[in-house]
Amino acid sequence: LMQPPLALGQIVHEVIESLSLVPLENRFRTSILELYEKAWVKISGNKGGFKTREEEMKYKNRGMSMLQKISDHPGPLAKKAVKIRSNLPYYWISPEDNLILCGKIDWLEYVPEQDGVRILDFKTGKYDEDPDSLQLPIYLLLTKNCQKREVVGASYWYLDRDREPSEVDLPDERQATVSLLEI
Repeated sequence: LMQPPLALGQIVHEVIESLSLVPLENRFRTSILELYEKAWVKISGNKGGFKTREEEMKYKNRGMSMLQKISDHPGPLAKKAVKIRSNLPYYWISPEDNLILCGKIDWLEYVPEQDGVRILDFKTGKYDEDPDSLQLPIYLLLTKNCQKREVVGASYWYLDRDREPSEVDLPDERQATVSLLEI
């Protein structure tokens, strides 16, 4: 059974991801809130783990608020994006150990001045990302190994509270690989 915070995150991410598939000049022609309303049906009621209509509306309104911020201040979403061609990007992190690293990156903003990409991770939870989290190191390794452009930056966008993304330091690629292989 799905839990409400997971259901909310899933739908908000799905709506944002759908924008990356639309050419830049048409990206915001359809209201992001209309897209959200249509997507919400997938998790409404028991499907999203909501116990009451009031609980569901609390989460639904929270998601609407997040997406309204993006609509009002799209920032990097109003710029060119890079798509990795695979639905689930992966590469062999250790062929000797028969280990594949895979994951889905929220958004890759194209940075034309450097012909590079900036990793953008959308956060729908109420808490900051743990500094020891392996999510950003995984995203860095996937981005470097699953597309051709240099990674020139990374940001978290805490949609519940921030109007724009917050830049974060890129992890060290070698240390990221070592940490993941140790696990």
